[in-house]
Amino acid sequence: MGKDVIIACDFSSAKETFAFLDKFENEKPFVKIGMELFYAEGPSIVRDIKARGHKIFLDLKLHDIPNTVKKAMKVLSGLDVDMTNLHAAGTKAMMEAALEGLTRPDGSRPLLIAVTQLTSTSEERMKEELLIDSPMDVTVMHYAKNAADAGLDGVVCSPLEAEKVHKTCGDSFITVTPGVRFADGDIGDQVRVMTPAQARKIGSDYIVVGRPITAAPDPVSAYRRCVAEFVD
Repeated sequence: MGKDVIIACDFSSAKETFAFLDKFENEKPFVKIGMELFYAEGPSIVRDIKARGHKIFLDLKLHDIPNTVKKAMKVLSGLDVDMTNLHAAGTKAMMEAALEGLTRPDGSRPLLIAVTQLTSTSEERMKEELLIDSPMDVTVMHYAKNAADAGLDGVVCSPLEAEKVHKTCGDSFITVTPGVRFADGDIGDQVRVMTPAQARKIGSDYIVVGRPITAAPDPVSAYRRCVAEFVD
């Protein structure tokens, strides 16, 4: 499986997004469209970015009763995204329903991955606020195994957990890891972080990088640096 860098386009409007993407004259980076941009612009932003030739990870983290998620995924399957996701905490039944809804009549579908625990969640918060007494590592592996059992393609997890996810669920099970920062950068509000080079070493398949690229003085150079550290 080829590794790739996904840029988190966490902008509030299409205008901002296209102004950013216009900087890339020679590359068509894989981009993530999250809640803020999708809720601001609707499905048209997905179609417009896809028309420009970008691969798209639609990051909406669905979490609802199985039938609702199934119907929502059926709608998303028509947007021609390359990857989308849901919360593993929604149970195997919800993940199986999502997979059914996402699969098109011809059998094709985007990659479907599950969020284990958000990279902003520390083990302390997980125990005190979510009443999950199992250690972070055990919880993430259990959620990943549930996702694999449900037939999903992989999980979103911290780079710190990617290697163990592969050992638990197999090398072909995809790990998509946010929480990646350059060694000389600010970690922001992320708690569990790693550099692109470290993420490569421990086996992340995709890294999601936002502010270290989007807020850089020269985003194209920052993107190329990230690719050089992670892919090349």
